[in-house]
Amino acid sequence: MSLVKKFATVASGTLMSRALGFGREMLMAAALGTGPVADAFNAAFQFPNTFRRLFAEGAFNAAFVPLFAKEIETHGTDGAKRFSEEVFGVLFTALLALTIVMELSMPLIVRYLVAPGFASTPGKFDTTVTLATIMFPYLICMSLGAMMAGMLNSLRRYFAAAVAPVFLNVILIGVLAYAWYKGSDALTVGYGLSWGVLAAGLVQLAIVWVAVRHAGISIGFRRPKMTPAVKRLLILALPAAITGGITQINQLIGTAIASAQNSAVSSLAYADRIYQLPLGVVGVAVAIVLLPELSRALKSGNLIEAANLQNRSVEFTLFLTLPAAAALWVMSEPIVRLVYERGAFAANGSTPTVAAILAIFGLGLPAFVLIKAFTPGYFAREDTRTPMMFAAISVAVNVTTALTLFPRMGAPGIAVASAVAGWVNAVMLLGVLIRRGHWGRDVPLMKRIPRLVLSAVVMGAALYFAEHWFAIRLGPGSPLVVKATTLLSLVAGGALLYFITAFATGGADFGMIGRNVGRKGSPPTRGQSPDP
Repeated sequence: MSLVKKFATVASGTLMSRALGFGREMLMAAALGTGPVADAFNAAFQFPNTFRRLFAEGAFNAAFVPLFAKEIETHGTDGAKRFSEEVFGVLFTALLALTIVMELSMPLIVRYLVAPGFASTPGKFDTTVTLATIMFPYLICMSLGAMMAGMLNSLRRYFAAAVAPVFLNVILIGVLAYAWYKGSDALTVGYGLSWGVLAAGLVQLAIVWVAVRHAGISIGFRRPKMTPAVKRLLILALPAAITGGITQINQLIGTAIASAQNSAVSSLAYADRIYQLPLGVVGVAVAIVLLPELSRALKSGNLIEAANLQNRSVEFTLFLTLPAAAALWVMSEPIVRLVYERGAFAANGSTPTVAAILAIFGLGLPAFVLIKAFTPGYFAREDTRTPMMFAAISVAVNVTTALTLFPRMGAPGIAVASAVAGWVNAVMLLGVLIRRGHWGRDVPLMKRIPRLVLSAVVMGAALYFAEHWFAIRLGPGSPLVVKATTLLSLVAGGALLYFITAFATGGADFGMIGRNVGRKGSPPTRGQSPDP
């Protein structure tokens, strides 16, 4: 299967999840707007979601996948099964203990870590504590699910792990639709969404568990024991968790700072949902596929293949991400108006603030995606310490910039801090890869990047003038159908202009597309079957 086809397999599931996520956020914006319950739910959900990405997705996609791939390579399926059961026993026990401690400490955690600004508003604070208490067990389900997703990705069975998150949005949309049908108040909606998150965690865990069994590996529970393999995993996982979840760490910090201002938390969350579409579809897909492929190439000593994998991944991500960044920067307000401006959201007058945040996130989007493409170059070599150091520097930059800008700019200042921190992290990751000789010099890629940037600028300028030309059709008084058709037509026209310019300037060519689509991955290793 070609590299791009593998990206597409993961991206298709992610795209379904993100598309349904839009539907969820549209319903939530109409039901809750940027009011106190919206702030409480988004702050409460941010906490278990951050832990999930820190100790599950980030750690296990960075540390578990290379070790699991090595077990398959050296000991076959039986060795991989034994290793997985050892990890499962330790992970489940640790998660259970962590959940109990966090549940008992939730009032202190919300007051001093998650949303310190809510402490001055008793009703909002109490609601946040209750919602976070309901949702935190979601961490157990998603952490165990992330481990099994890592196993599936190592076995090149990408779809089940990619499609499982769809069910979070399916369930939450069902909750919101039922609440609308019953005419529920905002607080009831908040409680329903929280219980829906927990139910979604159970469903997602069941999906990947069944997929792992179908792949030929049945995981049983073993008494927790610190075997050499588990110790090696933990040594790699802690820095990998911090590195892999750096965007989420910065978001959690931003949420804590934003809690000092009404509506700021929910405004950041609504903007985040939109820019997560290109980030998830391109960036996450590339990171999930690239890590096991790069690990295999390095384990077999094929350095040329490893360098080619990294260069093609960056080429592919920039080709798709640069136009998305330009469109978010130029078209942020019409996008927010179309997606969210109705019901309680329109009544709160939240569009300008959310649009400003989204535009700034757009400028940081290429950096966030490049981080996903650069970090596998470290993780596949079992170096998780270096990117952890860069992540720490990125957090320091984010905190300093956010605290400086928030008093003057409000929530958009936090978005600026996040974008700046992302670019700092991406530049450091690339610089050290080059210095160590782990990044193969690729002359065609170096020639294409400035031409792709130029193509994105041309597209952005055209969209800027087109937006002003169609201002009335995109304005708040325009019917929804008119706004939707106009915006989609502009986006389609902008995409067409971008591709024409990219091919005309040499930023892309059919040879590049053919190399990516036609590249075949290495054959399945011993004890492994290809994707059905």
